[in-house]
Amino acid sequence: MPILPTISTFFIVLSAVLIAIGWYLIAKNRFAAHKRTMIAAAISALLFFIIYMSRTIFIGNTSFGGPDDIKLYYTVFLIFHIILATVGAVFGIVTLTLAFKRKIRKHRKIGPVTSIIWFFTAITGVAVYLLLYIFFDGGETTSMIKAILGL
Repeated sequence: MPILPTISTFFIVLSAVLIAIGWYLIAKNRFAAHKRTMIAAAISALLFFIIYMSRTIFIGNTSFGGPDDIKLYYTVFLIFHIILATVGAVFGIVTLTLAFKRKIRKHRKIGPVTSIIWFFTAITGVAVYLLLYIFFDGGETTSMIKAILGL
């Protein structure tokens, strides 16, 4: 089990769990606990991103090492995950910014959408991790574009 992908996947799962807890806390009108929990979720997501980007820059990305007959499906799934993660990150930044600027009405509208996007991002991220490192042996470590598209 490769250590850096395992650690980064842990942080993305932790961020989703903390978001779920934060959602529960706000439903119970525990505003201060909600704020602390959501900040912890954001920090966890940021730690994921730092580890992921550091590995990408200094080591490279792992290409899919599974059977060729499912490689196309994996690639489509991975691209979906990347788009979802990017949208989720942008929504997360906007949602946090609205909260810190005390624009609570807008924050309340976008927060649940952001949370749902992030839950799907975490789930698809775990699926990518499982496909790359657990269910199949990882392929070669290579540049990001080559790892994603298999070029």
